[in-house]
Amino acid sequence: MTSKTIISCALTGSDDTPRLNPAVPVTPRQIADEAIAACEAGASIAHIHVRDPKTGVPSTELSLYREVVSRIRESGCPILINLTTGPGARFVPSDEDPNRGSELSTMMTPEARVQHVLELRPEICTLDIATMNFGNRAFVNVPDHLVKMATLIEEAGVKPELEVFDLGHVRLARHLIETQGIFQAPLFQLCLGVPWGASADTESLLQMKRYLPEGARWSAFGISRAQFPIVAQSVILGGHVRVGLEDNLYLAKGELAPGNAALVKRAVNIIKSIGGDVATPDEARSILGLPRRH
Repeated sequence: MTSKTIISCALTGSDDTPRLNPAVPVTPRQIADEAIAACEAGASIAHIHVRDPKTGVPSTELSLYREVVSRIRESGCPILINLTTGPGARFVPSDEDPNRGSELSTMMTPEARVQHVLELRPEICTLDIATMNFGNRAFVNVPDHLVKMATLIEEAGVKPELEVFDLGHVRLARHLIETQGIFQAPLFQLCLGVPWGASADTESLLQMKRYLPEGARWSAFGISRAQFPIVAQSVILGGHVRVGLEDNLYLAKGELAPGNAALVKRAVNIIKSIGGDVATPDEARSILGLPRRH
């Protein structure tokens, strides 16, 4: 068990969840307000996607990221900002020509996928070490693209959070660390229960943890009903945790979460109930080797 547990809060994600739970934030103001509320509840890191304010569909618009980040920073909220770089990796083959993507594909260049990170310089950004079936689509992150993205991210002074969805992704990350000299002191995020990656169970968590580089800092989350069981298991095994409406819409069985703060508060209660303690944003910076805020 770590001396202090960092709680990350994944605020909104990119799935079609606002229609399932109206608490999922959509507009930049709503997303920023949810980050601030999550921080007040005990989260140290806000993991951020953006959505089109009118339709609620996922977006990659720089102006939307800029507004969310500006609102959080201008509020004085000390939460660490973690921007996604996941969008731009979806490939759905055309029925007429499988060599080409259909209109559902959203493939982008590595440079385009990190443009908002280079512009806004968050403390952290995600980097998905995964090519996999993601639901009914392919999620494509080939090694050459990962190296390009990682190089740009680290040159910008941003810490990569390596999202790994299965054991092979951990192995690939280790290979790139050992052969390419990238991912200096990364944070690993073990993503469990996502179709079709590793299951959200103790055996999967233990196996992925065993393959991490020695001394690696890591966090884990489970989606849906596995969110809170994985909080407890991750803390017991010495990891940090992630909760939030991106991964789970319910506070309890049949009870929709009224916001991200409620999920964070429950995670805080779980951590403290098993003898742990929760890191403040400044303590999280120290744990992750990031400079203190000016």
